Amino acid sequence: MNILSAIVFLFSEVMNLAPIGAGIAAFTGVGAGIGMGIAISKAVEGIARQPEAAGKIQRVLLIGLAFIETTAIYGTFIAIMLVI
Repeated sequence: MNILSAIVFLFSEVMNLAPIGAGIAAFTGVGAGIGMGIAISKAVEGIARQPEAAGKIQRVLLIGLAFIETTAIYGTFIAIMLVI
């Protein structure tokens, strides 16, 4: 088996496993949803305990939610790229 046929074989095996990878990548949306729920619940809890810190808590919460959402978008993008 020469190097070219080995590369072709490996490429075909990777392409057979791409749908599994796409499913795993799409599953990042579930993790992001759970993370957002936890972050929001903790922010509400923090505001309930210290209402005077509501502005700072909301600012940090929005930045954190943006990072979480970016992770979900990257996962969806990778899933789409693996399927195409």
